[in-house]
Formats: sequence, structure tokens, C-alpha cells
Amino acid sequence: MPFLARAQPELVQRDGRQTITELAERVRVSVSRCQSRLRDLERSGVISGYHATLNGAAVGLGFEVLVFAHLRHGDREQLAAFDEGLAAIPEVIQAERLFGTPDYLLRVVTEDLDAYQRLFEDKPATLPNVNQLSSTIVMKRVIATRPMPI
Repeated sequence: MPFLARAQPELVQRDGRQTITELAERVRVSVSRCQSRLRDLERSGVISGYHATLNGAAVGLGFEVLVFAHLRHGDREQLAAFDEGLAAIPEVIQAERLFGTPDYLLRVVTEDLDAYQRLFEDKPATLPNVNQLSSTIVMKRVIATRPMPI
């Protein structure tokens, strides 16, 4: 992979707010070449979006829980129904379908333990095909979301 192909996504994922001019200077190419390469990376799916990382505690969502979901059955329709149900719960900020046990790993944020208990009883526990849910409270985030190691 040429330097530009490696450097540009790496620099963009570390600082998505930098200008095209700043990025072009960092990778030592013209602004037009840099902009063209950036558009190519977006079109090809290498860069899938831009976002700001929020501090959950600063916005009143400092209580974080990992939920392990075990389903009863795994046919396509039931998995799709569970996926759709998860997508409708804004407090589920990340959901991964896994091989093996458990079937899903969910990252959930709420204001506090009471808010989590209400959410748990009203939403994830009522989703279709749920056999068992178990929760683990996050004590400390040791490694926050970080850039891909490219």
C-alpha cells in the first residue's frame, strides 16, 4: 500500500476535523490530490463516516453496562427481529452478534443504576427470542475507542 493510502486514513481517523489543506501538508501532496484520495476512501468504504466522541458522564450518561444476550433460537427471522429491536433502543450504543456463547454483546449507557434497571426490564428483556440476559457494570474504561492500527 503506498504511503498516501496508509497515511491519509490514519491521519483522518486521528483527527477528522483537520482541513484538507492541513491533511495535504501532512502527507505532502497537493490539496486537489488529497481531496481526490479522500473521496476515493469514502466511496470505497475505507472511511465510513466522521463523528465526535462524547464524554458520557458529561452528558448525563455515565453509567455503562455490558449486557450478554443469549437467545432461544437462531433462525434468520428471529435474529432480524432481535436486531431491529436493539436498533430501536437508543441507550444501546453498540451491539455485536457473536459466534458461540453469548449470542450478543451489548454496550448500554444510562444515567444511573435505577435508570438501567427500568430500561432493562422495559426494553431488552422484552425483545423477541430472549432466553437470558446478564449484565456487568463497567468499572473503568482502560482503552477507549481508538484508531485502527494501520
